[in-house]
Amino acid sequence: MGNDAHIDVRLDRLPRSVMMVRVGEPSSFVTDNATVASVLAAYMAESNVPLGTPVFFMLDQRALPEEERYICTADWRVVVDAIKTLIVRGAPAIGIAGAAAVALRAAEFTWANVEDMNDSIGKVYRTYISDGGGFDPSMYWSALEFAADMIAEARPTAVSLRNGCDRALAMVRRDLHEGADALDISFDLFDLVCLMIEEDERINRAIGLAGAAYLKPNSRVLTYCNAGSLATAFYGTALGVVYTAAGQGKVERVFACETRPVNQGARLTIWELALAGVPTTLLCDNMQASLMAQGEVDAVIVGADRIAANGDVANKIGTYELAIVAAHNNVPFYVAAPVSTIDFSLSNGSGIPIEQRPPTEVIGEVPEGVSVYNPSFDVTPASLVTAFITERGVYLSDELEELAVPLQTDEERFDAAAQAIHDAQGALQQAAAFMQ
Repeated sequence: MGNDAHIDVRLDRLPRSVMMVRVGEPSSFVTDNATVASVLAAYMAESNVPLGTPVFFMLDQRALPEEERYICTADWRVVVDAIKTLIVRGAPAIGIAGAAAVALRAAEFTWANVEDMNDSIGKVYRTYISDGGGFDPSMYWSALEFAADMIAEARPTAVSLRNGCDRALAMVRRDLHEGADALDISFDLFDLVCLMIEEDERINRAIGLAGAAYLKPNSRVLTYCNAGSLATAFYGTALGVVYTAAGQGKVERVFACETRPVNQGARLTIWELALAGVPTTLLCDNMQASLMAQGEVDAVIVGADRIAANGDVANKIGTYELAIVAAHNNVPFYVAAPVSTIDFSLSNGSGIPIEQRPPTEVIGEVPEGVSVYNPSFDVTPASLVTAFITERGVYLSDELEELAVPLQTDEERFDAAAQAIHDAQGALQQAAAFMQ
């Protein structure tokens, strides 16, 4: 039965949403993509950045699906603005972007000996350029800490953004303690961002393997907003489950809600799924209840921006009502997210800050005397969540405390993500053998 729904999932067609490179250094991201190469060349010509400068690429998701356009920058403030304006979006992706913004801020302190500072370097806009003797660790730390706070507040609901900034600051603190200078730290931060990008894909693939085991053959899956590859470094959380399950012959069709008011589902999710070759049907947000009442949905899978310790979930506005409808129709409601999305400092969802977005997202011109209520997120009670799909397995809300472990080193995080994929693959092999 499962073989009847086998889908050749074309992940090779999906673009990378974020990437960090150094100008002039080899990168397959640049050499394998003519569009990216031309964007970098244009940026180098316009900004006159010297070789070795770290630059951050972001797929402009405001332009999708009409245009696949990248923005390239060495300016951390451009990244902050990109996070605020949804150029880069999705909890995992903005977590990486947050760390990248800290790295770009740190690169502004990169020093060169005065006698080596040529005219081209002098024309690069940087807040601080000093020689080695002028490096002040105290000023450096204060500036980076201040910038990290600004970056983290760009979108306050997603805990991953703060986590990304904190990971970058932790590396800076360690390096300063060991006597490193600005140049050493800049290289370490660049490596950290690259590690986070690779780590995120591994985590997402592990989430996909864990969640696919909970879908039956020929499942019809409903999803909301975009928790796909576009929202991560690559592969996706909720859609990561879909891609893995589709490759196993378990997905008949995906129903994607349009997700008002910015239409991430209608603009991004259906475009991404279509590129990957997964059968997809678009729904208006007010059609989900009717579809579930007809028995046309086997599971709902969504992502998350922050999960409280008790399992309350902050996600795109409208998720709460979707969970209510799913519960009323006895449809399993799954939340797929990395363990890092769980904020164990919050006992429940009442403490999650909810970002308020501009009224122009709802209506182009607000009539006089009219106010617009436009929260970007709502909080779904843990009681409505069937289970949480993470890279470390699938958990009920009262089991999440098992995931409250001390912060790991970056190397341990990377190894844990790789081990999670290995463990999930082994579990699937055992399950297949048992079913034969």
